[in-house]
Amino acid sequence: MKPTPCDISDGACIQLSTNQTWIVRGDKIVYGPVPITHGRKGYETPVGKFPVLWKVKDDWSIPYNGPMPWSTYFTSDGIAFHEGSLTEPSHGCIHLDPKSAQYYFQNLSVGEMVQVVA
Repeated sequence: MKPTPCDISDGACIQLSTNQTWIVRGDKIVYGPVPITHGRKGYETPVGKFPVLWKVKDDWSIPYNGPMPWSTYFTSDGIAFHEGSLTEPSHGCIHLDPKSAQYYFQNLSVGEMVQVVA
C-alpha cells in the first residue's frame, strides 16, 4: 500500500480533500503530512502531475498584492507552495506554515514532481 494518495515515488503529494501534503523519497514519507490551504472557489488548485519549475525565496504576488515567502512554483501560471494562511483559502497556491514552506523550498528541486489529487 502506498504511504500517500499519490502514485509518485519521489516529490511532493498534495491531497486537496484532506488539506494535507507530504514529501516522499523512494515511496517513503520523509516529511508530513502537514496542513495546507488551497484554492478557493473560482481559483481552484489544478489536479494532476506537475514539475517544479522555479523557486523564489522572497516573492511578491502582483495580482493579489501580497508576500509569497519560500515560493516553489509548479505551474507556468504561477501556482506555488509558499508560506501563507492556514485558515483562509488561496487563489490557487498551496499555503504552508513557515517551517514547512522553508522545508519544501529547500528540499524540492527544479524538475521534481508535484502530484495534486482531489
